[in-house]
Amino acid sequence: MREAILIRGARQLLTLRGPSGPRRGNALRDLGLVQEGAVLIRDGMIVDVGPARRIENLAEARAAVEIDATGRVVMPGFVDSSTHLLCARPLHDDAGDFAERGAANLDACRRLVRTSPASTLKFRAREVLRQFARHGTTTVEAKSGYGQDESSEIKMLRVLGALHHDPLCVAATYLGMFAVPPEYSGRNGDYVNEVCSVVLPRVSKNRLARFAELSLEYEAFTQEQASRYITSVRTLGLGLRVAGHPRAAVEAGAVTSDQTGPVEREDAQMLARSSTISCLLPGPAFHLGTGRYPSGRVLIDEGASIALATGYNPHSSPSCSMQMMISLACLHMKMTPAEAISAATINGAHAIRSAETAGSIEYGKQADLLILEVSDYREMHQHFGQNLVRLTIKKGVNLCDTEANCSRP
Repeated sequence: MREAILIRGARQLLTLRGPSGPRRGNALRDLGLVQEGAVLIRDGMIVDVGPARRIENLAEARAAVEIDATGRVVMPGFVDSSTHLLCARPLHDDAGDFAERGAANLDACRRLVRTSPASTLKFRAREVLRQFARHGTTTVEAKSGYGQDESSEIKMLRVLGALHHDPLCVAATYLGMFAVPPEYSGRNGDYVNEVCSVVLPRVSKNRLARFAELSLEYEAFTQEQASRYITSVRTLGLGLRVAGHPRAAVEAGAVTSDQTGPVEREDAQMLARSSTISCLLPGPAFHLGTGRYPSGRVLIDEGASIALATGYNPHSSPSCSMQMMISLACLHMKMTPAEAISAATINGAHAIRSAETAGSIEYGKQADLLILEVSDYREMHQHFGQNLVRLTIKKGVNLCDTEANCSRP
């Protein structure tokens, strides 16, 4: 049994305690804030949380190893509910428009995944995860997808499985359908048949992924082909994620609907009537300069449940910082700081079915939390592009202290 740890003196302790389901509407503004708070940790789990006067007087707390958070904000570790960890670095030529660069980058990713041994992919992904930890993320969703053949996709998912709990929690998604690989050019149906009849059953049988995703952003597949994929995912018991088409996500009963741009109010209302969580990715709009940010304010006002994510991808959203996403949400999506924090923690956990262990600071949950170099959470979005994380703690272990070196995962 490890020594107990006491985090003491927090100017603001954001517990995110609240209802059992994803937060909507006004509930997004309730951060479960404790002024002058403390947290007691044992064996990587939270055993008590509340006002410092009570927690610090517990017998176990008096014998615990202390971490001083005086004057700072303590909050749950970020839960990034949409990322591409296994990806080639972007090309650096100045020629061509985004569509041309996008096609070239996709080819580069495919080559990297197909030709690299699993050990190389794992090394590269661990370096990225180290950056996530530096910026306060303790749990991530990560997709396959760039291999686009059976052996490469299985390799990617096995790498993601090996990275789980090492030290961040990694929820794997099989991105089976977003584009057709070159060898199936003109034979989309044959590709869908391989995905549904061969790859998906293998992914499910070997428990290589928690989710399977259908991307409709590029309109590469017919409605019939998309429906077949959705049916296969449901039959095999995987959680369904849909990107690029909120209405299709709701109609399919998807767990999440990834959105990189605005939605129509009618679609927002449809999402509000459903259990589908809108996973909002402002990073691409910022990096690509489109100015078309997800409709955070509209979705919240209509009553939809939302999560906030980086959509990390070296080509379209090369940021590991959920703090940056919170800034973008407040500045461009008209969200309040409290709403953005809820979306980046507890609702992110719900989006990847991890809310029983992550996303809030409560008894019985993993001790995944941050100490920030601010005294009020409402300051966070004002420090645009700055890393405010003083300490990242995962299951009671210090992963990153910004006054020292971050430990390598």
